Amino acid sequence: MQERPEERLVEKSCARFAEELAARSPVPGGGGAAAYAGALAAALCSMAGQFTLGKRRYAAVEADVRRMVEQAGEVRRRLVELVDEDARGFLPLSRAYALPKDDPARPQAIQDATRLACEAPLVVMGQACRAIELLEEMGEKGSALLVADVGTGAHLARAALEAASLNVFVNAAALEDRACAEDLEARCDGMLAAYVPRAESIARSVTDRVRGRG
Repeated sequence: MQERPEERLVEKSCARFAEELAARSPVPGGGGAAAYAGALAAALCSMAGQFTLGKRRYAAVEADVRRMVEQAGEVRRRLVELVDEDARGFLPLSRAYALPKDDPARPQAIQDATRLACEAPLVVMGQACRAIELLEEMGEKGSALLVADVGTGAHLARAALEAASLNVFVNAAALEDRACAEDLEARCDGMLAAYVPRAESIARSVTDRVRGRG
């Protein structure tokens, strides 16, 4: 009997994905959850844009909003792909640790797989940064009726960024190549320093607006 292809994580229902995330299984894990949170952030940016398009009040920024919707769609689709890419990136690490401890190839296999496991969360971080940029602009140009959704997106994008960084840091800490580890950590630190304050600023501005403070 021919085996059925394994179902992709992103093709499962939200309830099923959450159930598998809660299970005693290494995948999906924090990296996949971070990617999915980022995808939701980008989706909210697109939603805000869709409700802005075609409105006479926002005719002057119609082209900008259309561009943002398109770019947010690209970010969302990439982050959805990264849910599965993160899971696939963990499998070599799991296999490496499963090798017999007296296998001379085991230490190097673990190091190679650990370095590989950093790749997907780094990409997640980069895409989360793109989502924050788009949400920032959408907050300025999009429909005022959708401002709370933009703020929610900013919270989710920040969560995705910081959560993905943890997945890089925990693997970088296990690398014997300290130059490589320090480079990975520096890349994370740079994105966190540049984009966490921007996400916080968006969310704070939205909160002030919806509570009548701004």
